[in-house]
Amino acid sequence: MDAFTAGILQRIRNTEADLDRARAAGDDFLADVEQAELEDLRRLASEHGVEVSPARV
Repeated sequence: MDAFTAGILQRIRNTEADLDRARAAGDDFLADVEQAELEDLRRLASEHGVEVSPARV
């Protein structure tokens, strides 16, 4: 696994965890921000052929 792939996958995992925490805290604004970041990271990964797990709802 190259550095880009490892890095993007780590950023996705971190953002998913941040999203979970924002939702658990009831912080809708932060959850929206994290969701947008996650969508951007998934798009970036897809554009570079990096496979990621299916999107969570």
